Amino acid sequence: MSQVTIEIGGRSFDVVCQEGEESYLKTAAAMLDQEAQKLESAGSRITESRMLLMAGLLLADRTAASEEKLTANDSNAFSDSTNSEIMEHASKLEAKLKEVEAELSIIKAQNITPKHDNINNEFEITALKQEKDDAEATIQLMIDRVKSLI
Repeated sequence: MSQVTIEIGGRSFDVVCQEGEESYLKTAAAMLDQEAQKLESAGSRITESRMLLMAGLLLADRTAASEEKLTANDSNAFSDSTNSEIMEHASKLEAKLKEVEAELSIIKAQNITPKHDNINNEFEITALKQEKDDAEATIQLMIDRVKSLI
């Protein structure tokens, strides 16, 4: 576990997070702070807890809208594609998935452990895991799409 000090609305908070997640936490805190400052600069006379609640709700609303757009785009991604095009794309993604899994296995076999002074390895592992997860999700979407066409 790692302890990080973040600042939101002019106040400092000590927060604990998993090792390697410090930058994500700081980015999230900066986003929340930005929303809180907008509320504060609008001349709102609200309590600190209410300000943080409103800032969190604004971010959650923005996130929900983004997820809704992504879901709509994903469901339409293959609507005009033929079954053979979808299957070809699925084959390419499966090959990419196997490639990413092989790279991940090599990294694990080399026993690389992310350290504070070796952030590139940490980001490489995280990126590979994200790439693998994305490929799996896309393959599942395509399989569902093919099933609906059958």
